[in-house]
This record gives sequence, structure tokens and C-alpha cells, in this order.
Amino acid sequence: MVARWAQQHEKMSVVSAAFETGVGLSAYIQFARYLDLQNADICRMMDRKPELSIAHGLGTYRWFKEDVTVEPLNISFAASVVDAGRFLQQCQIDPNMVVKTSAQEQIRKYPLTVEADGVSFSLNILEIGKSIDSLQDTVVVFLHGFLGAGDDWMPIMKALSSSLRCVAIDLPGHGGSKLLNVSQGQSLSMDVVVNMLCKVLHDLTPGKVVLVGYSMGARISLYMALKCSNKVEGAVIISGSPGLTDPDARTSRRAKDDFRACSLVSNGLEFFLDTWYSEELWSSLRSHPHFKQIVANRSQHDDLHTLAKVLSDLSIGRQQSLWGDLKKCTLPILLIVGERDVKFKKIARDMYSKMNDETRNTDCPPIVEIPNSGHAVHLENPLPVIAAVSQFLKRLKAS
Repeated sequence: MVARWAQQHEKMSVVSAAFETGVGLSAYIQFARYLDLQNADICRMMDRKPELSIAHGLGTYRWFKEDVTVEPLNISFAASVVDAGRFLQQCQIDPNMVVKTSAQEQIRKYPLTVEADGVSFSLNILEIGKSIDSLQDTVVVFLHGFLGAGDDWMPIMKALSSSLRCVAIDLPGHGGSKLLNVSQGQSLSMDVVVNMLCKVLHDLTPGKVVLVGYSMGARISLYMALKCSNKVEGAVIISGSPGLTDPDARTSRRAKDDFRACSLVSNGLEFFLDTWYSEELWSSLRSHPHFKQIVANRSQHDDLHTLAKVLSDLSIGRQQSLWGDLKKCTLPILLIVGERDVKFKKIARDMYSKMNDETRNTDCPPIVEIPNSGHAVHLENPLPVIAAVSQFLKRLKAS
């Protein structure tokens, strides 16, 4: 459709390729030839002299020393549709050039019972990648935001899992995690949740982990990185905050989250989701083509009382402010924000200033802004998030 529109308006269209195999390039060559013939028909119907309307950019084959076929595609000065057709008919796949992996099919889900400070939970664990337990091997642990679940991380985990062990945890009240027991009057405060997660990390691996947290999960990850540094090698903080310092702001936020928690229990999850995602913070996410599916996934939570308790007890208005702790931060911490998330871009810059200017922490990489996304960058634009996390992990491994 794009090429036809260009041809009708006497514009040149370009058929180009990324790093394709000979099979893919042959298909591109035939497609380009089809567009040439289509252009000739359009020119005939419009009584116009045929002119060059297709440019070919199919030279990426030169980058490859090997191909998946026994005999490689031969492109010299021009790409021949006849040669490409013959190649597709006669090509044989070289099995030695095909790397087979089943990591994406080996998603392991299992419950892990943990007890801390009078609270007992069965936490749902999602795991993919290498089954490793060596102190030298890297384990990356993902913590989702409020209303999310471990499944939110699956595209990113699959992209990283070829060489890493990736673990996502359904936080209390979310996904498949279940509250088994809680002492009378016991809250699910930041300290309680962090103590619980530290026990989980010790069960998962004898070595250190790299934490990747988003929003509420980012606050938890930052708390763990600053308070439990003996178990954390580094942290990726996505759209996160160290907390509130102003007493009035803390009081106001506690009241707001307590009201939200009551509304969640009283009015149900569907009404709560409509209200939650109507806020300005989610304006970018609302325009995402998969927004309805994202909200539908959030509607699967069935333990509303625990979900409401988490919202209230883990309120940023109740957690200890970590701004002062950032001055003493020595762990490598990567800050990721969406370019449209004005509020958290400012928070990230202030955090970076605390960690760099006042501590001269040379392990703190530059802030990464994810293009075309707001607060929920890992859902809105995961590819650059994958690239940023991969680069951070390589840096950790090299240090």
C-alpha cells in the first residue's frame, strides 16, 4: 500500500533489508521486482512514461561470513529476480548454521512460601533462562509495579534469557501470590516486604542478584539496593522514586492512598482501574495500541483486600525517604525514565545528582530516557529498555 501510494504520486519507494539471511533477501528481491511491475501498470493506466520508482538497498549480505543455507545467495552488482527465484527453489538449510534454543519454552512457574515479621506468603515465581547457582553467574530479578504482575516482564526476560537466569516475582496481592497468614495489626510495610524478598533471594541463589524494578517495584528495588547491599550487585530503577521528604506531602499522599484502598474494596477492581488509569501519569499509556489488553490483564487480580492493603501500607507517604541514603550509595544504579514522563524525569535527574555530585560514584551510568513512552516504559517501548538493561549488565560483568 505504501509503495502504491508513492508510485501514484510519482515518488520513489525503497526496498531495503536489515541483516537478513539469503532466504530473506531473496524474498525482498522478488518483492522489489513485483513493485517494479506494479509501477509499470500504474504508469500505463495513467498514461505516464515509466521512470525508476524503486531503489534497492539489499547489500547487507556482505556483512555475513556465513549463511543458514548450504550455498549462499550471490548478489553482484544487481539483484536478479531470476537468481533469487532459483535460489529459493533449490536452497538447502545448513543445520550447522542454525542455533536452536528452547529457553523461551522453558518458563518455569512455581510457588515459594516465605515468612517474615509475622506475615506468611506464597509468592508466585516466574523463571526463564539458565538454571544456575554459581556465585559467578548473573541472576536478574524483576519486580513489577502496583497492579502489575511478573508476566509484565516476559518480553524483556525472554530477550535476556539466552545467557542469564531471569526471575520475576509476583509481589504480595498481585498475580498468583497468596497471603497465607498475617498477625493482627501487622502491616505490609516496606521493611516487611523487603525482609520477605531478601529471604526469597537467598532461596533463589547463593550469590548476588541484579534488581530491575518498575514504579512500586523500583521503590522496593532501591530500598533493597541501599539497605541490603550484601545481596545486591546492582539495580535498574525504572520510573522510580526514593520517597517524599516534605511532611505535608507525605501526609497528603498517605490520605490519598488510604482513600484509594477503601475505594478498591468498596467499588471493585473494574471501577478502580477506570479511575486509576484516567490520571495524567498514564496519558501516554492510554494511547498505546495494547492499552485495553494491559488493563484487561490487571483486572485478573482476585485478592482485593491484600491488594488494597499493599496500596495503603506501601504508600510512598509511609515509606522511609531514601534521599539521604543516595548520598552514600556505592552500588551501580541505572535510572530509566520515559521521555514523556515529566515528573519522574525530574526525580531521576535529582537522584543522579545525589549519587554523582555528592558521592563521586563513578559506577553510576547516565540516565536513560526511553523515546515515545511515558511512565510505563517497559510496556510502552520495551526494545530500548532491553538494550539499556543489557548494556548495564555487560558493564557490571566487566567491572
